[in-house]
Amino acid sequence: MTTETTGPSRYAQRLGSRIRALDARRPWVWDAAVTATWTVAALVDAAGGWRNTARDPSVPVWLVVTLSLLLALPLHWRRRRPLTALAVMACAALVGDGSGAFLQAAYLQMLPLFHIALGRPPRALLWALALIAPPLVTGAVRFPSESWDQRVVPALWAYAIVALLGIALRARRDERTHEVRLAATAERTRIAREMHDIIGHNLSVITSLADGGRYAAPKNPERAAQALDAIGTTSRQALAELRRLLSVLHEDDEAAARTPQPTLTDLEPLIAGVRRAGLPVHADLPPAAPALSAGAQLTVHRVLQEALTNTLKHAGPDATATVRLSYGPGALELLVTDTGTPSRAPGRGHGLTGMRERAARYDGTLDTGPLPTGDGWRVRLRIPLEESPS
Repeated sequence: MTTETTGPSRYAQRLGSRIRALDARRPWVWDAAVTATWTVAALVDAAGGWRNTARDPSVPVWLVVTLSLLLALPLHWRRRRPLTALAVMACAALVGDGSGAFLQAAYLQMLPLFHIALGRPPRALLWALALIAPPLVTGAVRFPSESWDQRVVPALWAYAIVALLGIALRARRDERTHEVRLAATAERTRIAREMHDIIGHNLSVITSLADGGRYAAPKNPERAAQALDAIGTTSRQALAELRRLLSVLHEDDEAAARTPQPTLTDLEPLIAGVRRAGLPVHADLPPAAPALSAGAQLTVHRVLQEALTNTLKHAGPDATATVRLSYGPGALELLVTDTGTPSRAPGRGHGLTGMRERAARYDGTLDTGPLPTGDGWRVRLRIPLEESPS
């Protein structure tokens, strides 16, 4: 079930994003605003309101004002040096509770405590407790007008809730950071696999064309010129694919989504390029396109590219290849066979691993190995069609 974001909610999200962006650029602005706000509140309370909670209303006003400033001004350093700020505030709270002023500004210690829980090691909370508890105990012992736990326990519970909130937000932040790292790792792996497919295939084609042109040059200059033209075409295609792939690193998701990816319609040009490199390929490609997502079609293209590249590299000079694409009951099947040497060990190298990972991403399977006759190699890819259960 999806929920629509209301107008006020969208406005609040935009406002929150702008505030966070401003805080990231100029943190001193937010620190100064918070400090100024609570300093004014503490001084207003010092003008006379503090007597409503004081155990000794005769405490000198100058001392109340000084303690109020010491409880509010350290908030400016609550994010950079939270333990230092809390230590200064705890000293002021100790004097305030010991004198009987019982200033409400002492609860501002919650702010550096929150940042200690949010950004410091867990053992720092023990130091925070050692700073917060003495003022509470001192006030309860010196002015036992009510049960000591009525003064100490509720305050400690309030501080504990603030610390737990900081720990919860820290855990959530660490989880998001971990998710971002996993996504970055997955993206690097995807880009590395794409570059392996692009560079490995096109370099194999170029190498085969160059070798063929070199042998043909003394007897058939026209054939050598055709090989050079094919090398130029293949090189430009490889460069174009690499530019497309690397441009994703500098684009947003929407722009990257608009970048065209190879599909099933690009299988025939891929096979034609391999033929120009000197590998005879018999292809059986049905004209009707199945119901496959763009990612699944890219998987079929890359698997065929890798299989033909391996044939160019390992099958030998007299090898031929056969490509058959078929749509069975609820699944697409790609079968690539060649007549080269069957000595290639299955499962080695990044190419076969990448093909298997691509297939598994779309609930598909990939089988590789020598032909039953013992004189060739086989690659079979099977991907469920999207309208059928996988």
